Amino acid sequence: MAPAYYLGLMSGTSVDGVDAALLAFDEDLACDRFDVLATLGRPHPPALRDAIATLCTPGEDGLDEAGRVDREVAVAFADTALALLESSGIDAARVSAIGSHGQTVRHRPGGNTPFTLQLGDPNTIAERTGITTVADFRRRDIAAGGEGAPLAPAFHRACFGAAGCCRAIVNIGGIANATLLDGETLVAGFDTGPGNTLLDAWSRRHQGADYDAGGAWSAEGTVIPALLDGALSDAFFQRAGPRSTGREHFSEAWLDSLLAAVPDADPRDVQATLAALTAQGIIRGLERAGFPADEVYVCGGGAHNDDLMRRLHRALEPARLATTQALGLDPDWVEAAAFAWLARETLAGRPGNAPAVTGAAGPRVLGGIYPGSAGGRWVVPGSGG
Repeated sequence: MAPAYYLGLMSGTSVDGVDAALLAFDEDLACDRFDVLATLGRPHPPALRDAIATLCTPGEDGLDEAGRVDREVAVAFADTALALLESSGIDAARVSAIGSHGQTVRHRPGGNTPFTLQLGDPNTIAERTGITTVADFRRRDIAAGGEGAPLAPAFHRACFGAAGCCRAIVNIGGIANATLLDGETLVAGFDTGPGNTLLDAWSRRHQGADYDAGGAWSAEGTVIPALLDGALSDAFFQRAGPRSTGREHFSEAWLDSLLAAVPDADPRDVQATLAALTAQGIIRGLERAGFPADEVYVCGGGAHNDDLMRRLHRALEPARLATTQALGLDPDWVEAAAFAWLARETLAGRPGNAPAVTGAAGPRVLGGIYPGSAGGRWVVPGSGG
């Protein structure tokens, strides 16, 4: 039986580029078995990264700028998909769908008019690649009263759930989130707070580097208790799930407001404190959930931060700490794979959200479907063709 191919695209809150993963699924839509055939990461050009970062910053945004960036992000996504297919040897006509997360530029799930906004026009992706594209996954969950995030837990359950295992899957991207799995049951999922976003911003400010490679700089510093306590007193950390957050809240301005209390802090000590904040957000999230994880598997860019991983290891013992590579999926490609999977769920007419995670009123089929022209022909489930 020939496999069905799905391609997932992701650009996270770190705003560093596009990650792509090509998955081959068993043709049986009821089966979640898949192989990762190829992966590709492409950095955003500096001008596009800066434009995205500008739109990620709270304030008044120009509609012309948003519209232009929407198209440019879509082109970046489409070209990454085409480059991945060329390197993999899989023809576009054989790909059932692209699942495109887009680039989040605003996530405000609270208040009277909650919303989330991802740029990366799916019409442009479908037209440029010729492949049916599924996109705009989060807004249906928001419309149903949910947080719109995190969405990966349903995929984590399908991919990493195993009978007899209490596992936490922790994604450390710009924002960190955790999925709690009791066997094959999804117990909970929630954002835990900052992941890499503040670490990266502080590294750029004081080191001129986009990130602290391996956490080497933070490992040289000493945690500032007053700064850490002030950060952890933020109301977000006191909330029970469902909960999600973003760069709008945990921004450089937020950090600067805390630094006013420690004006003479050594920059490396601030970096160490930010690493401790990321770790403590994860640890406290697991503790608040009362989940006795025997195994904790990390994915996302934070999996490569040795200092951060050491902090988690010390705090989580005797639980096993490893990356998702130990479960057969490279930690760099879990999120992109998740959106390939979500595209498949949408085309099959199955819900992609987990109401227990997001707080939505119920299960919802997520995203819009944008038919392609050179393959990826979408057939309505049950229509027979």
